[in-house]
Parts: sequence; structure tokens; C-alpha cells
Amino acid sequence: AQPTSESASPEQRMNSRAEMEIGRYHWMYPGSKNHQYHPVPTLGDRASPLSSPGCFECCIKCLGGVPYASLVATILCFSGVALFCGCGHVALAGTVAILEQHFSTNTSDHALLSEVIQLMQYVIYGIASFFFLYGIILLAEGFYTTSAVKELHGEFKTTACGRCISGMFVFLTYVLGVAWLGVFGFSAVPVFMFYNIWSTCEVIKSPQTNGTAAVEQICVDIRQYGIIPWNAFPGKICGSALENICNTNEFYMSYHLFIVACAGAGATVIALLIYMMATTYNYAVLKFKSREDCCTKF
Repeated sequence: AQPTSESASPEQRMNSRAEMEIGRYHWMYPGSKNHQYHPVPTLGDRASPLSSPGCFECCIKCLGGVPYASLVATILCFSGVALFCGCGHVALAGTVAILEQHFSTNTSDHALLSEVIQLMQYVIYGIASFFFLYGIILLAEGFYTTSAVKELHGEFKTTACGRCISGMFVFLTYVLGVAWLGVFGFSAVPVFMFYNIWSTCEVIKSPQTNGTAAVEQICVDIRQYGIIPWNAFPGKICGSALENICNTNEFYMSYHLFIVACAGAGATVIALLIYMMATTYNYAVLKFKSREDCCTKF
């Protein structure tokens, strides 16, 4: 039994009246039955252009994932290794030419030194190739760890293999940093030798000694540095002959190239120190977050 108009609620009476009006409208206009009415979207239903991320927000997000420390270290490492390898290679060749022409005229006296210098030149080729590849790998690892640490690509996810690789890079970078400290100290030895020769030549050129008999008593004995044996001839150059050596292009170029090579080795040491700090920090954060993520699961 349907409720009468007296017992029906106000909402039911309003619904029945609306249905009657719609039925009368369709009876008067039969063609309106097939007409579909689409509701007009309100202002709240429209998508605001500010709600979707724009180009500026995407650029800020991408820049946030750049490992700036690793990027600076990579540029510094490439520059330092390039200076050390390029300048050191040319300076070693110039040093051999100076020894052969002035300090050791007998080839057998400096044969071992020539072999060692040739071996060092091949080692320089290997160092340049290795650090070019290692710098790219460390930069890629910096991008990976920075994105994982800042959680730029959704939920934080890391694996034990990824953390193990990061720890391996930390250890390898520490070892290379210690090794390059030795390389930096070793590259300062030829700078010290050439500086002593250059300072002796400056004493010869000074007005107090120039043109006097004391000039021929000012000598440089290259045998005392241990790079050629004591029986090498002449081994010691004095006076005007030493001044002529200092005026040659081989001496000038080798001296300044050794200085630049030493500076390049120092820049590489600084780059490896920055790598150490960046990789150690990223590894520590990854390990901490992995433990925190495991705790939240349980």
C-alpha cells in the first residue's frame, strides 16, 4: 500500500511533484526524450593551471637531484689528472734531454734512468685512462645516491647490493686518496731539484758574482740527488756552463711543467677528499634510511 498525501513526508511529496513536472514536459515536447543534458561544470570542477607542476617546478626538482659535491670533485679531478699527466709526460722527456746533453754524456750511465722514465710515461697513460673512467663512475654513483637520499623518485627504495657498491666506492676512494698523497709528494721532488738549479743560476747572474773568478766555483752536482750514478761524467756543471743550461728552452719548460704537474697532483688530492666526504655521507644516510625502513615494516 502506497502512502497517501496526508501520511507522506515532505521529501516524498517534493520528489513526486518533480516527477510529475518532468512527465508533463516530455508529454508536451516528445522530442526532448532523446535529448541528453550535460551538467555545467562548476568553477571548482575545473582544473587549475597552477595545480599541475610546471616547467619551473620540474627544473627545481631536477636540480635538487644533482650531486653538486661530486660534480665539483669530478671537474677538479679531470683537470688535476690532465695537468699532472700531460705536463709530467713532457717534463720527463725534457729532463732526459738535459741529462743526456749536459750531465751524463755516456749513455750507459743513465740507461736505467731512461728506462724508469719511459716506464713512468706509460704509467701516466694508464693513470689518465683509469681516472677518466673512475670519475664518470663516481659521478653516476653520486646521482644515484643523491636521488635515493632525497627521495626524488617516489618511495625510498634501496637494496643491499646498492649499499655494498656504495661502500666499495668509499673504500676505494680512501685508498686512492692515500696513494695520491704519495704521488703529490713524489711530484714535488723534481720541482725541488729544478728550483735548486735555478736558484744557483740566479746567484751566478747576480751583480755580486757576475764577471768574477768566483763564478766558476759555483757548481751543481746532479749526482747527489741519486738519479745518476757517482761515476757518471761529467755529473757536475759549474759557472758559465751552468748558466747556459738555465737559459735553454728545455730547462725553462721542464721546470715550469713540473710545477704545473705538482699543482695538478694537489688538485687531484683535493678532488679525492671531496669524493671521500660525499660518498661517506651518502653511504651513511643510505644505511640509516634502510634500517629505518626495515623498522617501519615490522
